Amino acid sequence: MSSIKLVGSTSGEITISAPAVAGTNTLTLPANTGTIVTSASGVGDLPSTIAGPAFSAYLGSAQSVSASTFTKVALNVENFDTNSNYDNSTNYRFTPTVAGYYQINACVLVSQSSGTGTIALCQVRKNTTTVIQQEITCTYTSGLSCCASGLVYLNGSTDYVELYGYTNAASSPEFGSGLATTYMNGCLVRAS
Repeated sequence: MSSIKLVGSTSGEITISAPAVAGTNTLTLPANTGTIVTSASGVGDLPSTIAGPAFSAYLGSAQSVSASTFTKVALNVENFDTNSNYDNSTNYRFTPTVAGYYQINACVLVSQSSGTGTIALCQVRKNTTTVIQQEITCTYTSGLSCCASGLVYLNGSTDYVELYGYTNAASSPEFGSGLATTYMNGCLVRAS
């Protein structure tokens, strides 16, 4: 294996080594000034501002709610949280530290003990403003899942997203629990 060593004018050095594989490999550098991405910068060959953050959280046990009231879903179990940006114990919100556009997916299972309901809503709020919402209107007697997804810009410092649910079922309404029923997840699609 051959290598080239570049020594800095004050201290430090950079070593460029050819891989120990048969064949010819070519590295073409751009004809401009910039930063070369290395595997130490993030995940694989992606810099950390492109590779993360991502999270997935869900409701660990059924959450009792009031009928005809928007209620924050207490997503208290993390499936994963690559950058420790999801709060699963106090505010139940995702506050990423990298500015950019995030794909957010959410689902709420609303249920009741008896009778019928006619409305289920799944709502993602950025700070306090609704940015993604799905409403299902139909008569249901036991439970109904409502899911929503979309792209949301988050500034990487103060912006956060939370999940809210709604049902008009009056007989012991609740949000169902489980990774596949009541959840929110998201990931960085493009840094800004």
